[in-house]
Amino acid sequence: MKAIRRLTVRPVLPGPLAPLNDLARNLRWSWHEDTRELFRALDPDRWEEVGGDPVRLLGTVTAERLTALAADPAFLDRLAACAADLREYTEGDRWYQHRRGGPRPAAVAYFSPEFGITAALPQYSGGLGILAGDHLKAASDLGVPLVGVGLLYRHGYFRQSLSAEGWQQEHYPVLDPDELPLAPLAEPDGTPVRIALALPGGGTLAARVRVARVGRVPLLLLDSDVEENDAAGRDVTDRLYGGGSEHRLLQEMLLGIGGVRAVRAYCRLTGHPEPEVFHTNEGHAGFLGVERIREHVARGLDFGAAVEAVRAGTVFTTHTPVPAGIDRFDRDLVARYFGPDAELPGIDAEEVLRLGREPGAAGAPGVFNMAVMGLRLAQRANGVSALHGRVSREMFASLWPGFDAGEVPLTSVTNGVHAPTWVAPEVVRLGARRLGAHRVEDALPTADGTRWDALAQVPDPELWRLRRTLRERLVGEVRARLRRSWRQRGAAEAELGWIDSVFDPEVLTIGFARRVPSYKRLTLMLRDPERLTALLLHPERPVQLVVAGKAHPADDGGKRLVQELVRFTDAARVRHRIVFLPDYDMSMAQQLYPGCDVWLNNPLRPLEACGTSGMKAALNGGLNLSVRDGWWDEWYDPDFGWALPTADGDATDPERRDDLESQALYDLLERRITRCFYERGADGLPERWIAMVRQTFTRLGPKVLAGRMVREYVERLYGPAAAAHRALTDPAARELAGWKARVREGWERVSVDHVEAVGPAVEPELGAVVPLRVRVGLGELTPGDVEVQAVAGRVDPQDRIEGGERVVLKPVGGADLDGCWAYEGHLVLDRTGPFGYTVRVLPAHPLLGTAAELGLVAVPTGSTGPEAGVVLR
Repeated sequence: MKAIRRLTVRPVLPGPLAPLNDLARNLRWSWHEDTRELFRALDPDRWEEVGGDPVRLLGTVTAERLTALAADPAFLDRLAACAADLREYTEGDRWYQHRRGGPRPAAVAYFSPEFGITAALPQYSGGLGILAGDHLKAASDLGVPLVGVGLLYRHGYFRQSLSAEGWQQEHYPVLDPDELPLAPLAEPDGTPVRIALALPGGGTLAARVRVARVGRVPLLLLDSDVEENDAAGRDVTDRLYGGGSEHRLLQEMLLGIGGVRAVRAYCRLTGHPEPEVFHTNEGHAGFLGVERIREHVARGLDFGAAVEAVRAGTVFTTHTPVPAGIDRFDRDLVARYFGPDAELPGIDAEEVLRLGREPGAAGAPGVFNMAVMGLRLAQRANGVSALHGRVSREMFASLWPGFDAGEVPLTSVTNGVHAPTWVAPEVVRLGARRLGAHRVEDALPTADGTRWDALAQVPDPELWRLRRTLRERLVGEVRARLRRSWRQRGAAEAELGWIDSVFDPEVLTIGFARRVPSYKRLTLMLRDPERLTALLLHPERPVQLVVAGKAHPADDGGKRLVQELVRFTDAARVRHRIVFLPDYDMSMAQQLYPGCDVWLNNPLRPLEACGTSGMKAALNGGLNLSVRDGWWDEWYDPDFGWALPTADGDATDPERRDDLESQALYDLLERRITRCFYERGADGLPERWIAMVRQTFTRLGPKVLAGRMVREYVERLYGPAAAAHRALTDPAARELAGWKARVREGWERVSVDHVEAVGPAVEPELGAVVPLRVRVGLGELTPGDVEVQAVAGRVDPQDRIEGGERVVLKPVGGADLDGCWAYEGHLVLDRTGPFGYTVRVLPAHPLLGTAAELGLVAVPTGSTGPEAGVVLR
């Protein structure tokens, strides 16, 4: 019989075991090996059955076992040590508390549509969520006062299996919040906190707030599955990235607007400091800025001043290198949800719609663009790798007309990964053994490289033994998962004996695991099946490939790619050397990365914004084989990996491009990578390979850390944003908004009327000084409203200045009879070759984030940007 109601009955722990509850409810266990081993000791078999989830484990351990452990002195000593360690970790001062040299925000609110903390809290689909989870964990390790904000999806992301024909099938298991490591946010009287959004026609969307503890960081997750909502309202948080456009809009309104309200409630109830900085991880949470505008308007600011106050303390991170990856909604749909009978009734919906209007002639007039709104409401923005920063500046350049893409105020902070989550225990123990650390986590690499340098002295045999151990563990994992997959596909146990010989711990192992959009090219390796087969079955230098990945449920093209690969891996001739493992998630990833000798990445350049899977492999001594895209473009070095050549010149012929790049992949494997792996010295060790592993640990490892990433955010973005937030008091916000309005209105009358080199003629030779005099028309503006610059440097064949130096010119005297001003300064000819300069006028105000903030610039008549007004050859 089927139950009509499901309840989760919590165990009553004996008094001595009470600290187990706190340890289970704080997700630090997911990256703290001692705590995981403590829970494993409760019941090793059940620990495996529940997938390493302490909350579920505590619900299944027998009362007799708990009673026995409560009287076990050795177990109680371990429990006390773990509890004390967690207490010191969450309460003691860390890097942030000792940081000097710059403002420290009282708190930072970090919004993301998904968070990949652990497989036990399946609220993620791929890289964006894993990155967000690693960001929270690293912030916790560093003591950064972050508050995470997201949604709690009743079904999470889908689970993947394969049909007998190899077609992806999706399953959406229902998640019971009471079985997850979450606690309800409640008022002092125990009433659950409710967040409410007004809907068109007088309706309401309600949500409760559940809190996950990620070390020191609270993660607030909004859940619309509450009694107050109708069926449609309860389904708003049903699935991650599910539903149509209106469904997604409601999710993003709940995340942004409801998320700010949840933060306010959390701070009110717990005494947590109010955030001074709001960080929007991709455009999905962009409506948080609109809610904060409403807060300022309710306090008496007008809309323009409220926008300035919000912008000052907002950071926006974009993760997509293509316009198609951005959330865009129909303008009329957004207008309906922000009309007078819905959300923000005190704010004109047209003002909100202007925030998301796409700029320029190419912008679609009927579209509301979430990334555009995010950039307009953030004084600081960044991409997630150096290459992605350049791509993003070009992609969003129309928001700052008149400026070259290089001057678009969008920087980059290259992503990183959380070492304690992704480094195999065997690697950590090796570091701890070499360094004599008291806690194994102290042996993990640091961003300044002060740890793990000892691995440079690890003897070759020991390093090679480590890599073989990790490979052998992966072989066991592959066989177990492959067997489960074949059973799900309908195979009988009696016909699966061949799985016992799948993979070999002595064979070069390559990993490839991704989401399956077309640009990641899951099947590039299959362009020449016979050549791939020859690589897999080479009699002396064989290769084995483990592949995993999920296609979006609505992406039949991606599903066909999965099926194509699965059909190849099913062939009896190669199935012991290449496997596809379904249901790729964090728990699988934590086994794949350490066990692979090479991590493969072959996206279409430059469509991989960053890509962090290769970073996780590197932290375990895996070498990277990748297109120079994302992070690999800036950190590639032949000492620790290989760059896959790209056929950028054949971008208009994708078939030819894929043929050329797949052939390059086969060539690298055949001629260099396999030879390096199998070339053994007299001692039987691959000396060159081990040297590359060592370089990966000691040189690449410190760069790819989430700790390095979060420090960069604090120092380059959060700190300056907090300073700007503090400076934008209500009077300052009003003044800045009024100044911007005055400058925008008067800018059409700003001009550069005349530029001349004054004084005696100067020969254009290295070191010569060129005095400049410029006549500038300012209309109703004054010299205090602008900055006049000379831009000088080397010029290209089209006379455009490359990487020009900027020299500020100073006003001389007052305005002439025509209302024009004279400016003077000096240029130094500091380089040889074709050299040019121009002059431009920019708005200037001490509270601007950058001179390009307003997108306004005046240049000499006939110029359309920072072109060379004068060329000296």
